[in-house]
Amino acid sequence: MRKIDTEHEMLIKDELTFLAGLVALESLDIIELGCGKADMARELLRRYPDARVTGLEVDQVQHAKNRANPQAGLTFVAAGAQAIPFAQARFDLAVMLKSLHHIPQALMKQALDDIARVLKPGGLLYVSEPVFAGSLNDISRLYNDEEVVRGYAQQALDEALLNGKWVQVAQERFDMPAYYKNFEDFEIRNMRPSFAEHKIDDIKLAQVKAVFDPYCGENGVTFDKPQHVRLLKRTSFSA
Repeated sequence: MRKIDTEHEMLIKDELTFLAGLVALESLDIIELGCGKADMARELLRRYPDARVTGLEVDQVQHAKNRANPQAGLTFVAAGAQAIPFAQARFDLAVMLKSLHHIPQALMKQALDDIARVLKPGGLLYVSEPVFAGSLNDISRLYNDEEVVRGYAQQALDEALLNGKWVQVAQERFDMPAYYKNFEDFEIRNMRPSFAEHKIDDIKLAQVKAVFDPYCGENGVTFDKPQHVRLLKRTSFSA
C-alpha cells in the first residue's frame, strides 16, 4: 500500500477523539448539520451513551437510509442548516463535518446565524473543512473543483466572527488518512455520491483513472487529506 502526502505534522486518524480533546462530550445535546451517513454521530453515542445527537441532512436518499438504521439517542431530521426546525437555545454543540462548503454561498451567513440561534449561550460550533491542497485534491478537482466554495466557507466563518454572535476559541490544521483499495473504490465513494451529480461520462472517468492509477499500489493507496478545524463559541448576548 502506498501512502501519499504529508502536509502537516499532526496526523489524525480519529476525528472524534480530536473533537473530544476540545469539547467534553458527556451528556451534551448535539446537532450535526449535514450528517451524511452519521458515522461519527453513531460512534459518539457508542462512546458517550448519555449524549444525544440530532442529525440534519438534505439528501433525501441518505436521509431515508439513516432513518432505516435507527440508534438509541440519535434522531434524524430532513432539513438544512439555513432553516433549522428547532427552537432557540436548544443545543449545547453544533457539528459540521466537511459540510459548510456544500451550502450555497448566498445561504452561508443565514446558516451560521441559524446555528447561533439554536445554540445555548456559550454553546460551541465545531467546523471541520477540507483544505484545497494535496494529491487527492488534485484528482478530485478533475471532476469536482471545490476551490471557490471552500474559500467561501472560510470567508463566511471569518465574517461571522465580526457580528458579535461568535468568538473563536480554537483553530487547528491536520491531515486525515483516506484509504482506497483501487480506482473502483474511489469511483463509488467519491465520484458518485447520492447528494451530487458530477456528470461523469466515459471520457471523464478515464481521465480521472489515468491520474489516480499511478498513485495506487497492489494493496491500494492512502492519501493524507489536509483539514482545517475551527471551534467557535456562541456569545451570551444577542447581536
